[in-house]
Amino acid sequence: MTRLILQNTGAILLSFLVALFLLASNEWVGTLLHPFPADFAGTREEVVQHVAIYPTWALFAGGIGWVITMITATWLATRLSTNRHPAYGVGIGLLLFGGAVFNMTLLPYPIWFWFFCFVFLPLSAYFGVRLGIPAKEEP
Repeated sequence: MTRLILQNTGAILLSFLVALFLLASNEWVGTLLHPFPADFAGTREEVVQHVAIYPTWALFAGGIGWVITMITATWLATRLSTNRHPAYGVGIGLLLFGGAVFNMTLLPYPIWFWFFCFVFLPLSAYFGVRLGIPAKEEP
């Protein structure tokens, strides 16, 4: 019983840490694609203004980074959990989706980005979980 609890806890923690690493990497790439101005002080108003002028192609690249993160983290949580149970991948997917929605409510993202996230992030979570579930053996 203790082994199962440790295995499932480890699956959640490792997939969450991988997600954090991938999201931080995604943000780092975003700063390379659309760097902050030299006089950027990091105030809320400056961040809002910076996001408002984000180029469409760079924002799309960031969305693809979120999709990759979602697939990877949900696959890993499902794959490493006891019996590859999908609930762990779904839980990580819900946590990441909630974080994405929270982020979008704070900053002025265009409507197409909302649509992109509400369509492709749940699909990414679904496919990540499905990839983590073992294939059924045929008799």
